[in-house]
Amino acid sequence: MQTKPDKRTRARLFRDRLAIAMAATAMSQAKLARLVGVDRSTISQLLAENSSRLPNAQVAAECALALQVSADWLLGLTDRPEMGAELLAASIAMTEAPRALVDDQIFRWHQEAAGYKIRHVPATLPDMLKTEAMLRWEYESHLGKSIEQAIGATEDRLGWMRSARSDYEIALPLHELDAFAQASGYYHGLPLAVRQQQLDQLIALTEQLYPSLRLYLFDARRVFSAPVTVFGPLLAVVYLGRHYMAFRDSARVETLTQHFDWLVREAALGARDVTAHLRALRAAL
Repeated sequence: MQTKPDKRTRARLFRDRLAIAMAATAMSQAKLARLVGVDRSTISQLLAENSSRLPNAQVAAECALALQVSADWLLGLTDRPEMGAELLAASIAMTEAPRALVDDQIFRWHQEAAGYKIRHVPATLPDMLKTEAMLRWEYESHLGKSIEQAIGATEDRLGWMRSARSDYEIALPLHELDAFAQASGYYHGLPLAVRQQQLDQLIALTEQLYPSLRLYLFDARRVFSAPVTVFGPLLAVVYLGRHYMAFRDSARVETLTQHFDWLVREAALGARDVTAHLRALRAAL
């Protein structure tokens, strides 16, 4: 059973945090009293050594507003001094996403999460596992001359993934691979030779990098996922098309981690079975 702090303990904590916030903002007792709308003696009493006085809700809220801290923090109800809007801004960020998902921001997130398990649901086939021919077919018309940089960046990412301490789990809809193999839907017009080479590379990588790379295939008629990447316990990123929505608060990261784990549990083909499925697709071409 959790023990509640007594009034004197809570009053001491309020007094200490009020003094810290006033010092951080160079706020005098007189100025704070004026902003709060009370006599200076009220602020003096709240700051008095050995005082057990606690402010009423209105005074606590006005002190927090004047000092730009959280009222919950002043009262000892949280260890985070930021106000609610600041906490939200720190925990959720919108970052522009380029057409190719091999940009520097993605790589920085991968580096930040080195040593942690990285879980990924890609929008198409995973960029880091694509051949040069596949990247050219997919991105050259959008990137023009920068396709060379994109290809080089992708090769760097794959090389880094081979040497990094992170484990990678990738969950992909079964229909994505089927559409790729059949050159249908998004992959309409993809040459046979490119598909053959890409499947050969996927087969080689799933064999060479297992178990540090594990690919799972799920049936999208039973389960669904938007494109998302979870970088260990640090960060979860949802891909929206033009932007990434990045979450850093532990509750949302954990929720998206559980979502990915659900995809793995419900996968039609586990990591040990994917290579055989890829070989079957390759043989059918």
